[in-house]
Amino acid sequence: MVAISRDEVAHLARLARLAVTEEELDTFAGQLDVILQSVARVGEVVAADIPPTSHSIPLTNVLRDDVVRPGLGQDAALSGAPDTDQGRFRVPRILEEEA
Repeated sequence: MVAISRDEVAHLARLARLAVTEEELDTFAGQLDVILQSVARVGEVVAADIPPTSHSIPLTNVLRDDVVRPGLGQDAALSGAPDTDQGRFRVPRILEEEA
């Protein structure tokens, strides 16, 4: 594996608009080289016979099953409303717009 060069690190720093010192170029080159080697090692492990997964352990749904139940009727829903009009909730006007 070819190590990342100082020139490549400097180019990346320019693209990212980062101001780096000469010492930081050496430090970052070493760190980026370690990262790239680690990524390459992960790429070697990938095999066609291993199915892709989204989680390392199986997950189960902790929510209850959806069960269809009758809902409130219109009269029941409007029974606690302070004011109704034509089967709908009537609320005070809050905008100065004309209807």
